[in-house]
Amino acid sequence: MQTPTLYLVIPCYNEQEVLPITAAKILEKLESLVSRGKITDNSRILFVDDGSKDPTWRILDDLTKTNPHFAAVKLARNAGHQNALLAGLTTAVELSDVMISMDADLQDDIGAIDAFVDKYLEGFDVVYGVRSTRKKDTFFKRNTALMFYKLMQSMGVDMVYNHADYRLMSKRAVVELLGYREVNVFLRGLVPMIGFPSCSVSYERNERFAGESKYPLAKMIAFAIQGITSLSVQPIRMITTVGVISFCASIASLLYYLALYFMDRTVPGWATVVISIWLLGGLQLLSIGIIGEYIAKTYLETKHRPRFIIESTIISGEKSA
Repeated sequence: MQTPTLYLVIPCYNEQEVLPITAAKILEKLESLVSRGKITDNSRILFVDDGSKDPTWRILDDLTKTNPHFAAVKLARNAGHQNALLAGLTTAVELSDVMISMDADLQDDIGAIDAFVDKYLEGFDVVYGVRSTRKKDTFFKRNTALMFYKLMQSMGVDMVYNHADYRLMSKRAVVELLGYREVNVFLRGLVPMIGFPSCSVSYERNERFAGESKYPLAKMIAFAIQGITSLSVQPIRMITTVGVISFCASIASLLYYLALYFMDRTVPGWATVVISIWLLGGLQLLSIGIIGEYIAKTYLETKHRPRFIIESTIISGEKSA
């Protein structure tokens, strides 16, 4: 296999505090890989400004002027982490052989990049960065993460345990990924669906050295909900199941209260009210569940809004709008 061109795709949102350190450390790693002949000198560190409100874009613009290995993409507005990552991959796929996505806070160990590239050279199209331990997490975060993965698994979503968005993908894998056109993007669930040869590389996640986390509890919950609703219709099927159970319970109640009625052991009118509530409630849930099956499939297929809009791109010092 010939020496590949590597693009590191790094979404950024209000990262002015971490960018100078992050850029220096990743540039050192990239130049080390180039000097050892692992990747070509055309490789780049591609930052994606996801509509930041701080001077992030100004910093990125300055970085591209200091070294040709830096490149930058500016989105017209905040599109969210997953869409920003897709914007970077969309830009990089035409210019590289292999892409590695990672966060700007350097919590993902850049030392694992060497192993990523080695696995790619062995023939793997997708290499997942998997956390070796969660000892640094709080008790709450560790257990909620475990609950999240188990919940996703129970919903039928194929995910790699303890993997976020630190991964390597070959050019052909990214091309296939970009073929998924849904608007509600959840890459952790989409990438395993591609099916190309894959493996994992373990690493120890670091503490964030500056700035604030972009994923507080509320956003983590919203992210989990997006993952479930974009990749699984299991919640709607659960509603259907509840509807069937309620309907069956109403039939059983009907027989029971009829028996009490003929035994003259019930209050007049009470059985009619109870049976009506159970019967109609069960039928309503059953109907909502059945209709929901069709709505869910239609919902996932009919939205065609652009997932992101690129305002400008800077690669090798040449700016384009």
